[in-house]
Amino acid sequence: QVQLVESGGGLVQPGGSLRLSCAASGSIFNINAMGWYRQAPGKERELVASITRGGNTNYVDSVKGRFTISRDNTKNTVYLQMNSLKPEDTAVYYCNGFINFVFRWGQGTQVTVSS
Repeated sequence: QVQLVESGGGLVQPGGSLRLSCAASGSIFNINAMGWYRQAPGKERELVASITRGGNTNYVDSVKGRFTISRDNTKNTVYLQMNSLKPEDTAVYYCNGFINFVFRWGQGTQVTVSS
């Protein structure tokens, strides 16, 4: 059974930083692209950032220059460093990975940006 487990969410003031982590575990023989999505109340889930196995990255325009996605292939882990956070970044953040040729989701972690 393959699982994705996120951590690192929480409450932060505007302008602050958080680092999300997502570790894949279980019987894994192949991991390709991984990414972070978010879903705010009343809105559709959107792709925030993605990274290929080789390290190529992609970001939604609203987070460019503020968020950085990275991965450690030896640990089957993907990270999302979020700086200069804004209230509009408030959402549940979900990790996604194409693992063993199946798209898989984590359970989500809440990020709240508020003073």
